[in-house]
Amino acid sequence: MKIGDLLSELLLSLPEDVFALISRFLSPTDVCNLSLCCKTLCDLVDSDKIWLVQCEVVKVLPLSEIVQWRTGISSYKALCRFLVEVVKPLVGVWVHQNPELGNVVYVMSGFLSVIGCRIIPQEVGSLGIQEGRLMWSPVFEIVSGFDGSATFFLHGIDRESSFLYPGFVTNIDKCCNVLLLEVEPKRRVKSLVDEIERTEKVRYPFCKLPFCDRRKLLYLVTGHVGLPVSELSLKDDKAMSLERRTMLLKRHKFGGNWCHMNLEDELCYDPIQVEINDELWTHLGYGGDFRHVDDEIQVQRTQRKSLSKYFRSGIKNILRRSSSTGSTSSSSSSSKQASCSSEIRRFNLQTFLSSGDFVGLSVKASKIKLTSYRGWPSMHETHFALYKLPIKQSVENQEYAGLWGGTIGWPPGKCTEEKPGKALFLLMLTYEESQDGSERLLIGTKILEGTHYVMHPNGSAMFVVNIGSPTSEIFPFDDTNGEEEYGFECSYTGEGIAKGYGFRYPGYKPGSLFVTSKGLLMFVWKETKTVLTLQRLNLEELLKKGVCVSPLPPCLNFTYLTKSHTNVFASGQRTS
Repeated sequence: MKIGDLLSELLLSLPEDVFALISRFLSPTDVCNLSLCCKTLCDLVDSDKIWLVQCEVVKVLPLSEIVQWRTGISSYKALCRFLVEVVKPLVGVWVHQNPELGNVVYVMSGFLSVIGCRIIPQEVGSLGIQEGRLMWSPVFEIVSGFDGSATFFLHGIDRESSFLYPGFVTNIDKCCNVLLLEVEPKRRVKSLVDEIERTEKVRYPFCKLPFCDRRKLLYLVTGHVGLPVSELSLKDDKAMSLERRTMLLKRHKFGGNWCHMNLEDELCYDPIQVEINDELWTHLGYGGDFRHVDDEIQVQRTQRKSLSKYFRSGIKNILRRSSSTGSTSSSSSSSKQASCSSEIRRFNLQTFLSSGDFVGLSVKASKIKLTSYRGWPSMHETHFALYKLPIKQSVENQEYAGLWGGTIGWPPGKCTEEKPGKALFLLMLTYEESQDGSERLLIGTKILEGTHYVMHPNGSAMFVVNIGSPTSEIFPFDDTNGEEEYGFECSYTGEGIAKGYGFRYPGYKPGSLFVTSKGLLMFVWKETKTVLTLQRLNLEELLKKGVCVSPLPPCLNFTYLTKSHTNVFASGQRTS
């Protein structure tokens, strides 16, 4: 007997419980590959025991929640699919540059779903961060179907009522760093041949359309597919969560006529999509008959290729004629180029829409090459996108890395009648080497500021500390807060943010970072004696007991692209 056959027989002879323990050292991909070896192995690895272990291996949910989630899905294998393809890549902190006060969206697990929650720039009352109620608003949800598939819902407000805007999940990269809201053209699949043709056809990318066309498409689709919905709750109520999930899946499939329908029922039309026809083409600001797009493509291509001829013609006219004549010909040439540019834009939009019979909202999580400065990514100003922050976990030699929150003022948490709250600051702490490699720096990057009008740019370093350089400075205040003693363990020299050359270019002044025995960090500006007190935060726990406020209109709720120095998210009324 061959060694390979002997090993196979040995593997198949193992009890299921023993094989489940062995599979703990395999990834879900390894288990799937193992099932392709033979039918007997396929039957073995398809058991719920094996995939329960794999759900634990993914390490995104505790075992108790995995068992709870299983009640609403067909198998642990389907559950593992959702955990690997959706939950693990998306959970974390996502941000955008605008508004400058901070645009922080924390993606957390719900019940068979992930929920994007925006943390509102706000003040902290006398109860402090941990005991107070954090204000947040819903941004989006991605809900698992019974087979582990994913459905997308964008949150928004329309005429002061909360709405859901259903859509598709087109792709989620396992190492994604950008989340894009787009419009996706789709065709009605009537046969296998149609499906093959649909997948093989090359589409014009949505991201390459001009910003004005992308914005029109997003606003047009959200204006047609919105569904009224009750408020979202993050409280741990299994029965309520299961009922709400069923409602969401029905709404995604049946739209507003979901109440008396079953998920198994067939649907003759899709209510979450907008038909591509002459009416849509008119709403986008173009005239003509959209059905004749294919007939016009060849003409448009000819005009596209002739763009370079317009440029050459314009240059020749300038060189040949007098200044007055040249001015006239240049104006004419510019007019022709503008006309050609308009035709190219119209052609690209037609090409994009012609790849489908209808359009719907979609979300796509991609991995793109991003430059960053001190952990803060460089962002595209015209894309409806959120960017994932590379927040590190605390490990040996990087014990202060992670997400911290705090307030400015001493003693921390103390409020007065004149000022009943203090601005909440969220900081991402990361480690870097200095440019010459001689120093190890701890950088506190601001990602949210709870003031009424922004003081410092979003993504700027609130302080930079040299971890290898102890400070000789003494903490300038009494290190007790009533009966509580802080007990400083160590301190380091550094620089804190200050006024510089305008808003975009802040300066820095000397300061010190003090570390207490209770795990607090206190940065003190030497000149002003201002104290920034920070503590580690568990955003998921804070959000579960927080207060939900109304979101913005759908597209703005996903990404607020307008530059603003004020709190645009606090205008909504509390809903819980």
